[in-house]
Amino acid sequence: MRAIRLRLLLVIAVLVAGISAPATAVTPKPPRLSTPWTSQVSTTNPLPEYPRPQLTRPDWQSLNGAWQFAPTANLNTPPIGTTLGEEVLVPYPVESALSGLERHESRMYYRRTFTIPQGWSGRQVQLNFGAVMWQSKVWVNGTLLGTHEGGYDAFSYDVTSALRAGSNEVIVGVWNPVDAEDIPLGKQRLNRGGIWYTPTSGIWQTVWLEPTNAARITRLDTTPNVAASALDLAVQGTAGQSVRAQVLSGGQVVGEANGTTGTQFRIPVPNPRLWSPDDPYLYDLKVTLGSGDAVSGYFGMRSVGKAMLGGVLRPTLNGKFVFQLGTLDQGYWPDGLSTAPTDEALRFDLEQQKALGFNLVRKHIKVESARWFYWADKLGLMVWQDMPALVAGRNASAAGEARYETELRRLVENHKGITSIVQWVPFNEGWGEFDAGRIADLVKSLDPTRLVNHNSGSNCCDSDPDPGNGDVIDDHMYVGPGVARAPSSTRILALGEYGGLGLHVPGHEWSTGNTFAYEMLPTSEALTNRYVQITSQLPDLITSSGLSASIYTEPTDVEDEINGFFTYDRQVRKMDFAKVREVNLKVLAAAKGTVLPTGKLASLRVTTTGLTTRYLRHANGVAGTEVVNASSARGLKQDSTFWVRPGLADAACYSFESRNFPGQYLRHFNFRIQREANTGGSFNADATFCAREGLSGGGTSLESKNLPGYYLRHRNAEVWIDRDTGGSFREDATWNVVPAWWRSGADLADGQSRSFRVTTAGYTNRYLRHLDGAARTDVIDAASPATARQDASFIIRPGLAESSCYSLESRNFPGQFLRHRGYRLYKDPNDGTSTYAKDATFCAQPPRAGGAGNVSLQSFNYPTHYVRHANELVYIAVAGGANPWDGASSYDADTTWADTAGLGG
Repeated sequence: MRAIRLRLLLVIAVLVAGISAPATAVTPKPPRLSTPWTSQVSTTNPLPEYPRPQLTRPDWQSLNGAWQFAPTANLNTPPIGTTLGEEVLVPYPVESALSGLERHESRMYYRRTFTIPQGWSGRQVQLNFGAVMWQSKVWVNGTLLGTHEGGYDAFSYDVTSALRAGSNEVIVGVWNPVDAEDIPLGKQRLNRGGIWYTPTSGIWQTVWLEPTNAARITRLDTTPNVAASALDLAVQGTAGQSVRAQVLSGGQVVGEANGTTGTQFRIPVPNPRLWSPDDPYLYDLKVTLGSGDAVSGYFGMRSVGKAMLGGVLRPTLNGKFVFQLGTLDQGYWPDGLSTAPTDEALRFDLEQQKALGFNLVRKHIKVESARWFYWADKLGLMVWQDMPALVAGRNASAAGEARYETELRRLVENHKGITSIVQWVPFNEGWGEFDAGRIADLVKSLDPTRLVNHNSGSNCCDSDPDPGNGDVIDDHMYVGPGVARAPSSTRILALGEYGGLGLHVPGHEWSTGNTFAYEMLPTSEALTNRYVQITSQLPDLITSSGLSASIYTEPTDVEDEINGFFTYDRQVRKMDFAKVREVNLKVLAAAKGTVLPTGKLASLRVTTTGLTTRYLRHANGVAGTEVVNASSARGLKQDSTFWVRPGLADAACYSFESRNFPGQYLRHFNFRIQREANTGGSFNADATFCAREGLSGGGTSLESKNLPGYYLRHRNAEVWIDRDTGGSFREDATWNVVPAWWRSGADLADGQSRSFRVTTAGYTNRYLRHLDGAARTDVIDAASPATARQDASFIIRPGLAESSCYSLESRNFPGQFLRHRGYRLYKDPNDGTSTYAKDATFCAQPPRAGGAGNVSLQSFNYPTHYVRHANELVYIAVAGGANPWDGASSYDADTTWADTAGLGG
């Protein structure tokens, strides 16, 4: 008898703790790909964690596990009291292998029974659904509780009046038309493939029961108020109830206040510890109604905004510009599709992105479970939250637009308390877009505390004309990175998608057929190098174009897409993660102003309000500032261009070498900045400056190495090192280190006929020439025909797209220039387009393989690419890239040319 009593007590304890008593096991089907967590999925009690971390109650009962299942023609005749023919493992969508079904059904019934714990007697009972795709009807003991439409939001029913003693029956009918109807569905498609994925139908998030008082709390809307050192709280629930709220830190109450449900009130949070990706600190929250209902939650203290910093509008976190370096996180799994197999798996994806150096995740046209947002908050990843799109490529019906708007309102209202969300994205690339300006204003009215991006990728695809409102200008560019537009006085600039670099990993791909990536690489090493190459371009975009955020596609492969850091099964790292992290951290440091690009040309722009057209330049050996623009004289552009070198006195700092006076550096002498050759003694220290975060909140401040506390600053067009003297000092001592006014680091002879000889060992008798319109290399010498010698001669002209670079005009076909087209070089007539001008412009740089009289030719519009010969043909190529001519072996030699007198005169 004692053993029976103990077993009974154990069963009751398990139920109260939120775990159902052992149920019938459902056997999942073997997925095409297994993740490390596939085998860890409980077949009787999957996803056992409490599903709603921001509104927790101690007593609850999970209904995850085995449910009876049957497809149906309609939802009008629920199978009350009828055993259904199949079983499904809830909460995995029916198309997933983990569900045990692995097929799509448009209409279906779920059925199971449950028993209410005896300890819940006298309380109301809530039946909660994390999410059901798309329309659902719920019956308990034959009573229809309601109909819900919307596949991404949680909903609940008070089932108390429908309950009976002993066993209770719950039936859920679901209809998911996918793209056969106009519903918000994200990337689901009945005919999946390419960038469109397998549908997610039915129950796909946790289902649970919990007891409450009759008067209860339904939502906590937390708004951190950093300026007031307080939390602004609105407790949603039964109207007119008194509320007691307490803020806790480390288990200790640090603030408390009283209020009323439905009305915002303020709780003091003294000396708040601010949440950020570097310190994702969360406070605990306890809320109790006067009638007794009590819940727990959490929040982070942080502010989100935008500010003009260094002459550029930037997004701010806690008042500071933090570059938003993120990934395009689709949230799909080969075993569970939209539902992660376990909570550990859900956490893993976010942990890995944080470990790679990212500080943001763009949740791409999908809404995750509450536990996903908890992990983003806990781990310290900012979030852009997309609204799941209507079907792309067609205009939605009036009913579809109404559904979209209803679900959009719920998305914003239900996630106001998520600390990590910093931006709302209503539309993506115009998919299903309508009334974009009005929708952006609607979202802003629902939540004025976050930024609103009316349409990510509004420069492309199905996008309607940009309405000009919202907080963000967002371009997409594959492979990129690049931007088509500039920030404004009201909208920051973001690169909402770039990258998409792919790699095949046999045995770890969802499909062996129609795989997709924007650029395919042959090896993990090549993929890593290419990622480093393109991501290393972000600092120039941050400083020269005002870029404030970038989103790389993507963290994992997804079905046919194979452009992830991980394979779809999360089993294989496709890149060298240490190198990925290293370049990502360099981007963040460059945006912060603490890391500068050594070995590159740069100009230093003034950030002081009203003077942002001025740049640091030297004249007659003395540094000053002067207005520089595209029409400025060659000498002025060169005087305002410097090589950024490792510091002469400290390699962790920087020295600035004159572009047009090699070997001469900026140094301070009697506090004035001058350009001088190295004179020894204290020169190295005088010419070394350490990069600090911009004193005015943006850009870079340059602190003297040997006079700490003194910074490079301008005053009255002169440049000095100075201490903080107040007034405009902090702006005057903040500089934007931007791409150079003079783009070429080496000189070619304007107007002269020149030939370019191969320098690769064994091929030094070959020259760059054109033949039948295409560029190649051939052996050319004094005995060669005159035509061949002329084909290998080019007149050096100022660059058609940029006068500080060069264009190579054919010696014997005037008006025709070498240009790249599909990576290969051709001799083409100038068609007058901007594309031609850019393709025909090359910036001369110091020879990659060295050698006096040698030069390397950098593509103007593909700056990671240089003119290279490969198997007699000539391309623009990147070391270790995706194409056969991108091989890293002999790359430096193959991209180094001897600049000689024209063979053809």
